[in-house]
Amino acid sequence: MKRFLTLVLFLVTATAAVAQSGSTDIQAAIARAVAGKAVPAIGILEIRDGRVSSETVWGVREMGKPDPVRVGDRWHLGSDTKAMTATLVAILVEKGKLSWTARLDQMLPELADTMDPSYRDVTLVDLLAHRSGLPENVDDEAYYHTFYDDPRPLTEQRMAYVARALTEKPVGAKRTERFYSNTGYILAGLIAERAMHRPYEALMQTYVFKPLGMRTASFEFVPGNPVGHVDGRPATHKFDPNTGMLAPAGLAQMSLRDWARFCIDQMNGSRGHGRLLKTATYRFMQTNAGGAKNGLGWGVAPSLGGYQGPVLTHVGSDGNWYAIVALFPETGNGLLAVANAADSMGGDAATGALLKERIKALGQPLAPVAPAPAS
Repeated sequence: MKRFLTLVLFLVTATAAVAQSGSTDIQAAIARAVAGKAVPAIGILEIRDGRVSSETVWGVREMGKPDPVRVGDRWHLGSDTKAMTATLVAILVEKGKLSWTARLDQMLPELADTMDPSYRDVTLVDLLAHRSGLPENVDDEAYYHTFYDDPRPLTEQRMAYVARALTEKPVGAKRTERFYSNTGYILAGLIAERAMHRPYEALMQTYVFKPLGMRTASFEFVPGNPVGHVDGRPATHKFDPNTGMLAPAGLAQMSLRDWARFCIDQMNGSRGHGRLLKTATYRFMQTNAGGAKNGLGWGVAPSLGGYQGPVLTHVGSDGNWYAIVALFPETGNGLLAVANAADSMGGDAATGALLKERIKALGQPLAPVAPAPAS
């Protein structure tokens, strides 16, 4: 859900810790990235040739307390969950439980008459590529807040949310350009639930997390791990975190190593060595959809920061956390960076700066363009 945040300028003075696995140059890069920012903790994991090469963390789990972050702690990934949701949907398509081409009014026939007519022929590809025309979230934030006290099972909550969201007018014509939509991913998760008669969270454990050995992956906060922060305080107010109904769009929490397991499989998959999907399906997900500069769950670009792609990217944040990823499938190299604060405390700037600096060690520079011959 969209957050309205106030910039807070102050420095973190709590005790920080850097994991021994991090080289001195990574530690120095972290020091530069967090300088002048209020982010309590940050972490980075590097992948080389399809293997984790280093994992480094710095800072404290909760500001004002001395407990340092540790390698193996769980971090909130926000919208980086979307690539995992898209993968679940792709698995169910391969199993014949879903179809890439089925229309929304066929997948949710009970909503066919009440949804805005422009959504009736929207497909799963449209939803996962942000090309459905759906708004990012429902317009009424007060309505969204009702889900914090909703006692119904999450599957029923998602149906109620979707029924309301589909009555809202599109923000643009479908299949013309990218209109980022959390609602589209909640819809995709709901459709998976309906097809399998099981909650989205259980489906993710069965088809994505367990096969890849992602043992720390969950959709709920586990005590003893870093907490999110916003506006200079721990994010403990009732409406700080997003409600569980939003899980398919961005609630996954896990260790950096487990996130890397998923990312490595995505890179391996496009080269014929994936564990979850057929090679053609990985490549389909990682290809630009209609020139929209994103695939299914991924941003897709020919290069990044002057380094040769293709590159898969995404950013996730609920306003209390920040997570960013850049993967280079052709080389098997990648970077994952996380912080337990977002833009109100410099978490976005710190992780972005860290990724930008460390990509120099992992990326392949773009070949220089030859000068045009003299006429």
